[in-house]
Amino acid sequence: MTLDDYLSSSRLLRRLTAGPLNDGIGLYVDRLRRDGYGWIHARSALHILTHFARWLSDRRFDIQDIDEHRVRQFLKAYTRRRSLRGGDRSALDRLISTMRDAGIIGPAVPVMLTPHEQILEGFRQYLEQRRGVSATSAESYVWFMRRILRGLPVAGIEDLRCLTQRDVVGYVEQHADDGSAATAKILCSRFRSFLRYIFLEGLADTDLSACIPSIRRYSLTGLPTYLSAPQLEQVLRGCDRTTAVGKRDYAALMMLARLGLRAKEVATLTLDDVDWRTGQFLIRGKGRRRAFMPLPPDVGEALAAYLSNGRPASGSRHIFLRACPPHVGFPSAQGIRDIARRAIERAGIDHPGRRGSHIFRHSLATELLRSGATLTQIGQVLRHQHHDTTRIYAKVDLASLRTLILPWPGAGQ
Repeated sequence: MTLDDYLSSSRLLRRLTAGPLNDGIGLYVDRLRRDGYGWIHARSALHILTHFARWLSDRRFDIQDIDEHRVRQFLKAYTRRRSLRGGDRSALDRLISTMRDAGIIGPAVPVMLTPHEQILEGFRQYLEQRRGVSATSAESYVWFMRRILRGLPVAGIEDLRCLTQRDVVGYVEQHADDGSAATAKILCSRFRSFLRYIFLEGLADTDLSACIPSIRRYSLTGLPTYLSAPQLEQVLRGCDRTTAVGKRDYAALMMLARLGLRAKEVATLTLDDVDWRTGQFLIRGKGRRRAFMPLPPDVGEALAAYLSNGRPASGSRHIFLRACPPHVGFPSAQGIRDIARRAIERAGIDHPGRRGSHIFRHSLATELLRSGATLTQIGQVLRHQHHDTTRIYAKVDLASLRTLILPWPGAGQ
């Protein structure tokens, strides 16, 4: 059954058309069609909307009275008698956004921020507007500081002046062991940035950033984990390219494996970034850096197969879209990481190291090194900004390292 077949005979839709949601339900149905939802999801969505419309009528609310607060009131009353099903909240949120976009209901009421959130919002704006930090990186800073503020004697902005060296050092000493050494190092870095921010903005009288102890973490101590060439081919063969999802996953994995792209770089690719005539495409890398890269024939073929026969119809300009409605681009790099993780698990590779997308980047660098490429050339392919970032791959060239081994003292005796 198609969505239109269901809607043409749906009693739920007829009830909604005659109720308080009459002005918005037609737009809502059009959105279900546009986003590619099936009839089963539509039936579930119309079911919760029917209960919502009945609740509005019983309390004599009009359509203009609908907002997030009204939805919360309804859900509170609804869940006293029934359990919510998957997608119920999303259906109500979609109704509000659809009617708001059409001007049927008023704009959203600004959410009152808690004292901590007010501090963090100021920190976010400082990072993005004054320091030029990307929104994704700024969110990382805010995420760490949200946890840190809960462990400090700070109830509001005015308490930032009362922070002491003992408070700062005490928090780091108490929580430095909560994760790995790498996590502790990031925590200290984010904390220092925040302390510099409150001093520069006049929210604190003393710059306490210098009192945060350094976390000792030796560089280049570990080996990069990677997939061997047979393992890599096994992962790629595991994609069922007769299906739309398989075509999408194969094209994404080819960009990771053949070009060494980062997950975010794949997730943010758009249709406008690919120049098929010249065989190159635009990459939006770390630190807001952009670069043009060649599109190898095998990667181009995989990408063309997905775009022509696997990519669902959508108004989104992102190349890689979610398989389930709404068919939009991945909101973050996590979607590409999940594709990589599932592909490795599907191939049955029990790898002790990374299982996400970055292992493909390591694998490409390792293969280039074994093929005779220099570290400088590898750094150019991976678009490393610093040579030290590429040096870690020197440790996987065991054949060359063996020539540097000195004889063991006394070995000749």
